[in-house]
Amino acid sequence: MNRIKIHDAELAYKDVGQGQPVVYLHAFPLNQSMWDEQVAEFSQTHRVITLDWRGFGNSTLGSSDSSMPNFADDLAGLLDHLGIRAATICGLSMGGYAAFAFCRKYPARVNALILCDTRATQDTEEGKRARFETAELARSRGTSAIIEMMIPKLLGETTLKTQPHIAARVRQMIEAANPEGIAKALIGMAERDDSTDLLATLACPTLVVVGQEDKLTPPSEAETLSAAIRGSQLALIPQAGHLANLESVTVFNQVVSEFLKRM
Repeated sequence: MNRIKIHDAELAYKDVGQGQPVVYLHAFPLNQSMWDEQVAEFSQTHRVITLDWRGFGNSTLGSSDSSMPNFADDLAGLLDHLGIRAATICGLSMGGYAAFAFCRKYPARVNALILCDTRATQDTEEGKRARFETAELARSRGTSAIIEMMIPKLLGETTLKTQPHIAARVRQMIEAANPEGIAKALIGMAERDDSTDLLATLACPTLVVVGQEDKLTPPSEAETLSAAIRGSQLALIPQAGHLANLESVTVFNQVVSEFLKRM
């Protein structure tokens, strides 16, 4: 695990392998270890970069807001440090929101895009209120309250019934998060821009991936997202929920591998 001071936070990151760079951006409220299986697989053919967002995993929180534009700036700073001009960006859920912000601010630095279990639209007013309330819950009761709330939403029914070790792993990742980091990220997601207008401007190869049992951003959201991005490909991962890369590693890796080979 490497560490680098970017802006006002110290970010933990991994940089493994050689070749064309691929950056994996983790979901809320997890950390970069959610990509361990992808790091192991794709570092054989690519240069793979993962990082913990500020306030998650082994990264410090810093004093700035955890807004999606600030996440994008953190990523740009890390790529500068690593001497990477442009990369394939893969973001899942909140990582997808950060990927949209990165595309908006740094379009020339995106060679290709993989959007997993995410959406371009901003939250509804009800959704924003729920995020603000959950932020207060994290501040008042800590990560334990977030764990019990999030695991049933993050994982598909098949995973919950047949892969208890995945739930245990997700629990461990959430426990590693800073409660204030969780709160700030929730506020950042609630206040994020609507990226619908961005979709028609995306000129890079794009893959949209979704778990068939995703409760938070269901397949219908992925279909809408893919339809709005010219030339994009859509992949449905059977028997997987919101964390498709964890719940169905083999199928997810195959889909991403085929996309990267076509590039």
